[in-house]
Amino acid sequence: MRVANKTPLPVLEQKVIAFLSNYAKDAYALHVTTPHLAKTSLEMNHLYEDLGFANRVQMGKYMQEHFPTLCAIKPADKLWKKFIYDSIGEIAPACENCSDQDNCWACRV
Repeated sequence: MRVANKTPLPVLEQKVIAFLSNYAKDAYALHVTTPHLAKTSLEMNHLYEDLGFANRVQMGKYMQEHFPTLCAIKPADKLWKKFIYDSIGEIAPACENCSDQDNCWACRV
């Protein structure tokens, strides 16, 4: 059963910022990367695609560069957007209409 996300987008963005801020490696990660990731996470594709990366490996390197302690706790087989939104107790806006739900790690939509 698919349930529409009822949390307004600006609230979701702020929740993602609050979460990522706890793991930002430095001031750049905190003030530049975190807000950019939060805003981009509201888009409708996979996070790595919306960030302009060619693949998930590039996304992982980017996250390792800016959020190494977060990388250390993320399950290896869980997608970044799914991990972030599960961590804040929300469902990403893109997930409701995602055609890859059967393959997504423990998808709860």
